[in-house]
Amino acid sequence: MLHVFIRKQFLVMAGMLCCCATVFGQQVKLHVINVKTPAELHRFFAYTGKDIPLVSGHRGGIIPGYPENSIATFENTLKYTPSFFEIDPRLTKDSIIVLMHDATLDRTTTGKGKVSDYTWEELKQFKLKDPEGNVTAYGIPTLGEVIEWARGKTILNLDKKDVPMEMTAAIIRKHKADAFVMLTVHTGEQAAFYLKDNKDRMFSAFVKTPRALKEYEAAGIPWSQVMAYIGPDNKPENKEMYDLLHSRGVKCMLSSAPTYDKLPDPSARAKAYYAVIKDGADVLESDLPIEAAAAIAPLIPAKSAKQRFFSRKK
Repeated sequence: MLHVFIRKQFLVMAGMLCCCATVFGQQVKLHVINVKTPAELHRFFAYTGKDIPLVSGHRGGIIPGYPENSIATFENTLKYTPSFFEIDPRLTKDSIIVLMHDATLDRTTTGKGKVSDYTWEELKQFKLKDPEGNVTAYGIPTLGEVIEWARGKTILNLDKKDVPMEMTAAIIRKHKADAFVMLTVHTGEQAAFYLKDNKDRMFSAFVKTPRALKEYEAAGIPWSQVMAYIGPDNKPENKEMYDLLHSRGVKCMLSSAPTYDKLPDPSARAKAYYAVIKDGADVLESDLPIEAAAAIAPLIPAKSAKQRFFSRKK
């Protein structure tokens, strides 16, 4: 049965990693995505019909011992699978951009209250918690630190929280990171703002309906710089959006974070992840990127021009 095959494959991957991690104390090689220019980033996300299905680690991934929105978690995911990462920038009291999904510190750190009520120096006293609430040794990272970590390793997708768009554009510009940092936008107007700042920007755009698609076209947003988020549910109605977007060379992303990641049975999750890609999505965003990657591995084409973007390095 399919779920048995997928589960065996995942266990093999995990076993191989454990062995590699302990052999002669050598450092485990990370899966990396090789994009060096904005043009390569655009080509990486272009739909061709013979693409390697992609995994996006939602907040990096949710796994015991590893806190969300942390470099340690990103690296742990890359030990198992190529992935890019959706992350959450927020603003401190003294206008430093840090990573934090919630507006408050309580759920994911040892701190209390609003992120915006603390300076960056004050936030340094707190430690991050893992998904089970256990305190880890990891501190809250700044967006600048994460951008520099990601260079030459992976792609970052910046979600829209409380950071003004002007500041988001400025930090990408400061770090010269347009080759590997993309922006979540909800409207064509937001995308147009970023393009005015830099014509090479890449977007993860909310394009859930034909009406939304027309709005992006009316705003003059080039489809060659868009990956389309179409929602959290794998349903027959998605086919219309797959066809419309694929015909424009646009990859489509479905997020299982609020839906299939919540299934309690691993085999049920694996079946759901497999079906998402099989039914037409090109990118699966997941809280469980390691599981998701193992589930969709049978759908990787034997040959793809996109293979050149993937490699391993320490």
